[in-house]
Amino acid sequence: MSTALIGVGAAPAGAASWSPKSPPMTTPWTNQVPVDKPLPEYPRPQLTRPDWSNLNGIWDFAMTGRDAGQPSSFPDQIRVPFVAESALSGIQRRITENDKLWYKRTFTVPSNWNGRRVELNFGASDWQTTVWVNGTQVGAHKGGYDSFAYDITPRLNGGTNTVVVSVYDPTQTGGQAVGKQRINDVQPHNGGGIFYTAASGIWQTVWLEPVAAAHITRLDMTPDLGDSTLRVKVQAASAAGRTARVTVSSGGTVVGTATGAVGSQVSVPVPGPHLWSPDDPFLYDVKAELLDGSAVTDAVGSYTGMRSIAVAKVDNVLRPVLNGEFVFQTGTLDQGYWPDGIYTAPTDAALKSDLQAHKDLGFNMVRKHIKVEPQRWFYWADKLGLLVWQDMPAMDTGKSPDAAARTQWEAEFHAVIDQHRSSPSLVMWVDQNEGWGQYDQARIANEVKAYDPSRLVDNMSGVNCCGSVDGGNGDVVDNHIYVGPGNTAPTATRAAVLGEFGGLGYKVPGHEWFPGGGFSYEDQPSIAALNDRFVGLIDGIRVGQLPAGLSASVYTEITDVENEANGLLTYDRQVVKVDAARVRAANQALINASKNPAPPVALPTGQYKSLRVTTPGYTNKYLRHQNGLAFTEVVDNGSSALLKNDATWRIVPGLANGDCYSFESRNYPGEYLRHRDFRVRRDANDGSALYKADATWCAVAGTGGVRLTSANLPGSYLRHIDSEVWLATPGGGHAWDNPATFTEDTTWAVEAPWAP
Repeated sequence: MSTALIGVGAAPAGAASWSPKSPPMTTPWTNQVPVDKPLPEYPRPQLTRPDWSNLNGIWDFAMTGRDAGQPSSFPDQIRVPFVAESALSGIQRRITENDKLWYKRTFTVPSNWNGRRVELNFGASDWQTTVWVNGTQVGAHKGGYDSFAYDITPRLNGGTNTVVVSVYDPTQTGGQAVGKQRINDVQPHNGGGIFYTAASGIWQTVWLEPVAAAHITRLDMTPDLGDSTLRVKVQAASAAGRTARVTVSSGGTVVGTATGAVGSQVSVPVPGPHLWSPDDPFLYDVKAELLDGSAVTDAVGSYTGMRSIAVAKVDNVLRPVLNGEFVFQTGTLDQGYWPDGIYTAPTDAALKSDLQAHKDLGFNMVRKHIKVEPQRWFYWADKLGLLVWQDMPAMDTGKSPDAAARTQWEAEFHAVIDQHRSSPSLVMWVDQNEGWGQYDQARIANEVKAYDPSRLVDNMSGVNCCGSVDGGNGDVVDNHIYVGPGNTAPTATRAAVLGEFGGLGYKVPGHEWFPGGGFSYEDQPSIAALNDRFVGLIDGIRVGQLPAGLSASVYTEITDVENEANGLLTYDRQVVKVDAARVRAANQALINASKNPAPPVALPTGQYKSLRVTTPGYTNKYLRHQNGLAFTEVVDNGSSALLKNDATWRIVPGLANGDCYSFESRNYPGEYLRHRDFRVRRDANDGSALYKADATWCAVAGTGGVRLTSANLPGSYLRHIDSEVWLATPGGGHAWDNPATFTEDTTWAVEAPWAP
């Protein structure tokens, strides 16, 4: 396994005169980016070779009209691989559908590469890229998120070579996958909403690499825990008649090897496999060799993790299972934007840092939101141990894509799957999001599942949102609920996941992209309120949604992004807004609860009971109604018959959910305890769905009693405060949400009735 092979190459003359622009915010890594050879690490960790030459650095640059030919001069310089809109590129200009970008540099091929083919590799370039070497076109590519390469050997001249690249990127004005990109001003400005600055041109590493004429192009690796093997398909070019040998090792010790035909599946034994999981992200080393008879003609290094992912019934509920066991997947929405590099992290350490932040906060999953990261991001997810939901970047919203756009989008989706199909961290493909550019949802989900049957498929994230159409198939049903967590129910064929929720906002002075311009789904008045509210959401999922069948949740979001202030970290990654230890503990409690579920709390239905306060100092008070409103009051043997009746309730199956409960008044039959505008009261049943939901309470365990959470506002609890009874939310902004003694005030002892 290679983590930091460093490539060499010559920079063009004049690099010393280049300088970056000033970003709107600086990250801890902004000033650590070298002028020459930024991102020097080998960019393809699952297919490594020792010899390569990094072409990142200063290139000559020009902009022309979209239909212009190669310019006669390149008046500017750009630092590759940072997009032209970014400060780190040194250009920092708004690029529109009327522009074309031009790049140019020279290179020499190392003399010890003689006798081998030379490939020119691009990690990614957005969007339509054409490449010339020494004046001759060597290739053209459409796609913003997949890698591509060209054999340039016939065009080399033996000395100083010139490469020219043009890129045309119409962003949302074209029909292609764009994700969150929109053509906006590159300087901070108000507005933008959930869409951000466009990213045009080369945005991942460019490099040269020598290969044999017959050489390995890709390893498709799928672990099979059923028979303790690694299924490997060695893809190769110009390799007719060759065989492939694959060796799996650990710490230098070979654990298994197998040989087979190129392009066909080879099963490598991995006896007693050390399984990969977020708690123990163990990786094996892999070596693949191309054989001509017994002679090795090409060899690559790689790695793998032995793990399985599926959906299965767990206690009669369909859930995702990792290595055969259910573990709740708690993660965040990760947009992958940077204030200095926009689409490109300034350094490899920066790329790693967002994933490390997830681990530090106790998350075990990340949803990469309608962007596809470089392969080194997947390497860090594999190595650190995070489950990855990978979105296919969406086409523009509010449009029905034409036939050409659909063909291109599906081809790029297949290329993305091929590029990342061997990453152990990647457990689910998310096809479409909230109906953006939606079409053929069911067909696409079936095709993705057939193309990569080793992973879960989400046909539409946010099927309940924004005019999206549910294909009805795939492995999960995925709702978006802000602030949430709401109720997402599993079906007979799909596990339930919460693809987006949260969006709690707090703007940190001095760390805003456009000061005063930030927005969120729910602003928090203080850091303390943000912590209380966030932990309350996670705890609400643990005590309410997890037992009800929810299997995963994605919090919006890990960092602020431009004018979105929903992050757990600021956009510049300089401030962690939340109490990391407290958030980590909440996530760990949620994960632990999925591994060791608490028995459900059962209340005696059909019986009269009284609900006693458990808050120290008030344990002689009971829940009663008076003039239609709920209060707590001291009740004892000397209390009036009216008070004893008011403090007695018949427990019945929940009017809106038979797994929960409703509380019918003893002396007003047909009237139930319900919340309305947060105040809890006794109201007559009008038969409406809203009434039934307001009058249904789900029971969860509490210390010394039971806690009652609202069926239609899960995570909010029946609470007494100052003798009044309210529906209260942990971390909420109302007076009745006061955090003091919140848990005690929302815990009730179910006692013998005062009025049998």
